[in-house]
Amino acid sequence: MASIKQVQITFDCASPLRVARFWAETLGYVVAPPPEGYDTWEAYNESLPPEERDTWAACADPSGVGPRLYFQRVPEGKVVKNRVHVDVRAGIGLVGAERLATLEAECARLVALGATRVRLLPADEENESCIVMQDVEGNEFCLD
Repeated sequence: MASIKQVQITFDCASPLRVARFWAETLGYVVAPPPEGYDTWEAYNESLPPEERDTWAACADPSGVGPRLYFQRVPEGKVVKNRVHVDVRAGIGLVGAERLATLEAECARLVALGATRVRLLPADEENESCIVMQDVEGNEFCLD
């Protein structure tokens, strides 16, 4: 039986390039280059009729280890909590005050990129603390 070697995570969104740029900055990924013959995504989009602009974007881990992220424009807005979300694991291997300080610093960086802090989930007997956040279009993710 063949095994899957690559995974792509797809986001429905209103502005694919904006969301792709946010996640690229968040994860240290790179946005896919514009189609052949164009120096920038803006130049490519300007060449299209308005209804065909900013219909998709992608970003990928430059090391090739993490999954590719694909963003596609959809007409409807987000109305309920995500059924799947991304965990940004900034505090791996850290505990206590050091972990919380690292999460808070990363939270501040992501807020500067356009994310929204929703709430801190404090540590309990089974789980370390994490910060629930939203990306630039309101998609929930956890900073842990």
